[in-house]
Amino acid sequence: MTRRRTLLAGALGAAALTTFGPAAPATAAGPRRGPLILVGGSLADDNTEIYGEIVRRAGGPAARIGVLTAASIPPSQDPDAGTPDAINSQTNGQYYADLLRSHGAGDAVWIPVDLDRITAADDPAVAALAAGCTGFFFGGGDQFRYVTTLLHGDAHTDTLVLAAIRRRHRAGAVIAGSSAGAQIQQAADMVTGGESYEALRDGAQPGYFDDPNTSGYWPAGGFGLLTSGLIDTHFSAYGRLGRAVRLAEDTGHDRVYGLDPNTALLVTDPGSSDERSRVLGAGGVNLLDLRDGVRWSHLTAGFAYHPATRRVRVPHTLRQLRPGGARTIADSSDVFGDDVATALALELAGSRDGTVVGHTRQQDPRFAVTLAKRPGFTAYTADGHTAAAFCDLAVHIRQV
Repeated sequence: MTRRRTLLAGALGAAALTTFGPAAPATAAGPRRGPLILVGGSLADDNTEIYGEIVRRAGGPAARIGVLTAASIPPSQDPDAGTPDAINSQTNGQYYADLLRSHGAGDAVWIPVDLDRITAADDPAVAALAAGCTGFFFGGGDQFRYVTTLLHGDAHTDTLVLAAIRRRHRAGAVIAGSSAGAQIQQAADMVTGGESYEALRDGAQPGYFDDPNTSGYWPAGGFGLLTSGLIDTHFSAYGRLGRAVRLAEDTGHDRVYGLDPNTALLVTDPGSSDERSRVLGAGGVNLLDLRDGVRWSHLTAGFAYHPATRRVRVPHTLRQLRPGGARTIADSSDVFGDDVATALALELAGSRDGTVVGHTRQQDPRFAVTLAKRPGFTAYTADGHTAAAFCDLAVHIRQV
């Protein structure tokens, strides 16, 4: 991957997304890798669409889903361990196993690997437990704990447990993950932390940092199961537009999948020329295209995407929006605040305005984010009045 350190205020023009028709029949011979279900975090217990998809693809009543929660703090670091208030890797593992069974899985088992049991990742008995599963669910927390527990240090080689999971995935088993459990599935330059303002001010830094504001990334990446773009989670809720753009710019990537809470990107045939994605859940998947400047698409449930051609398919529940109204949208003074940038973009998409500007609340230095409609921009609506989704909104970030 070619590295580039460029100023974010690049050209606004870029090749626009276009729509595509139904997928062609699969032609590859032999078994295919299983799907990925990547959730942006805060997955609601009653999200039957996403949990149901995980369970269905794992085999439904015949499913045996392995639950991994090594991204959580271990019992030894939980001051409430042993009490009803405990929230650690072991209690979270049991929680998700029970939840998956409640959504129809025939069985779900915790894979007992965490910071208290790092050596268990190379225990043949634990690897055999993983090898007997038809699907896997990775919980949230800190994705670097998955690097620490399931990969071998600087060598970045698989432990026995991860090797077993990878073999099952190659044979068709589904792998799902929420928040850190989604982040860890990507290839090179996995994000390890940081906030949008500090990312723009200081740039993305290779490594893992105790300071949660430092925009860090791990060059070796995570498990490498998704190779078509960077992943960022809690995207709209935590105002991560700036962080995602800066990380992509600094590491030479031209595509980011920004996953909203309680929302999933279902990826079939990952890593192949037939890879396709579909959005599930309550929020959006924010697709950033950085081939020439930055173009932002906010895709909601039912949208499909073909990475090889960068085309989208619009769900039948939506139609193109013809903006109305004369009201001018107010600029924002805290563009990276929680849920601000996406709300601003959707308001712009449904208006007659052509641009809107959001500023950072921090002043030294201050950044301006201009969102602009350019040729190729399209908004979509369900009710005929408000924008529910959009494609190819230009994003221009500059220091002011």
